[in-house]
Amino acid sequence: MWRGQTVSVIFPTYNEKDSIRAAIEDFFASGYVDEIVVVNNNATTGTSREVAGTGAREVLEPQQGYGHAIQRGLAEATGDLLILAEPDGTFLGRDVEKLLAYSGEFDYVLGTRTTHEYIWDGANMDFWLKWGNVGVAKVVELLFSSSILTDCGCTMRLLHRDVYERIKHRFSIGSSHFGLELTLICLTEDVAMTEIPVNYCQRVGVSSVTGSRVKAVKLGATMFGMVLHRFVRDKLLRSQHRIPSGTRRHATPRPGAGAPPPPAPRTPAAPPPGAGTRAAPPPQPGDGQPPPT
Repeated sequence: MWRGQTVSVIFPTYNEKDSIRAAIEDFFASGYVDEIVVVNNNATTGTSREVAGTGAREVLEPQQGYGHAIQRGLAEATGDLLILAEPDGTFLGRDVEKLLAYSGEFDYVLGTRTTHEYIWDGANMDFWLKWGNVGVAKVVELLFSSSILTDCGCTMRLLHRDVYERIKHRFSIGSSHFGLELTLICLTEDVAMTEIPVNYCQRVGVSSVTGSRVKAVKLGATMFGMVLHRFVRDKLLRSQHRIPSGTRRHATPRPGAGAPPPPAPRTPAAPPPGAGTRAAPPPQPGDGQPPPT
């Protein structure tokens, strides 16, 4: 529960048998999550046994694909605030609070995994993956006149239920690039959005997509093509309806949102067991001095 609003987390699962129980426990331990919906997308044998008894609710989605699984989870979830994440050990449950802190002013809060200080040793974020994600994100930022974007592929994000109900009829992609489609839909629907850094840890097991360089490159090319296609389509629609290009709704505090959220913490919290460790950065000039009042 967050300021009177219920919080649901959606975990799509295919090859996360060895990490899903720990992920569920970690996200519930944040103290804010009321419901976790695990979407079994033809998952590895034994996954259901790992979910049983955790307090999470498992549903089945036979249509293979990340997009199909997320759409099923969104339809099944009951919370006012809907958080998407993955149960593979890469995300920390305590980052839920960061997403929630911005939910009072923004309807769509994206995580970014490209902040150097938040990338843990062993995380699958090499040079090509990082700058490929940044590159596509900057194309989106430029073409759609969005706020700052640095990661088009981060799967940890928050969406308000009323926004989901408003845009769900536009979902059309059932595969791995559904997350980008969701962002583009929010941009073309003038949804107030922002991006914040989240911890990115070592994955338990191998990703079925980014674990292969060839698949990752193909996905990147598909995402880039989709951005250009949606930009042209949005441009045509806006010209027909005489809507100025780049019009975006400003952040507006929702009822009960309270004061603006504090800035994200500079130092990331410790990862769960097995998530890897991060080498401490070298001291900077002026470190150790008390902050100015």
